[in-house]
Amino acid sequence: MAVFKVGDKVEAIDDLISGIVTSIIGNSISVLCDDGFTIDFEVKELVVITGSIQVSNYEVAQVKKEKELPKKRKPLSSKPKERNLPKMEVDLHINQLIKNSKGLGNYEMLNLQLETAKRQLEFAMSKRIQKVVFIHGVGEGVLKEELRYLFNKYDNVKHYDADYQKYGLGATEIYIYQNV
Repeated sequence: MAVFKVGDKVEAIDDLISGIVTSIIGNSISVLCDDGFTIDFEVKELVVITGSIQVSNYEVAQVKKEKELPKKRKPLSSKPKERNLPKMEVDLHINQLIKNSKGLGNYEMLNLQLETAKRQLEFAMSKRIQKVVFIHGVGEGVLKEELRYLFNKYDNVKHYDADYQKYGLGATEIYIYQNV
């Protein structure tokens, strides 16, 4: 344990405080700090500064080298963009589902699109595909609302707008929870 005397130059161990010892009463040491304030410390909180300390750049480099954490090796995984890409896309535009839509009314086309969506959703669940994008187009939003109503019937399905940069506002992405 260091022995302190009045007039010693000291520094606090856990603070950036240094100064001159002005009085010692038992285990309490009063220090006149460099900025003009007097602060009381316990003996164990101070260290005596003796002369100036010279440290070479080599020693500093050695200490830094000891303190550096070893670099973590990057795992050989796919890029984030590739990992987040959906596994399955379902285009529900009517011209993608049937060759000729002449003679079909809006109700029949909507039912065909919803049946296709339901069939593809059941297929994705059976094959344990977690992400599916349903491309419905922008239009008046009727198909989009019907799809969301369909997805809300399933407890293990979460739906949200698909990637805007890739699909704009015309697609809904679903995530299928597998362990429900």
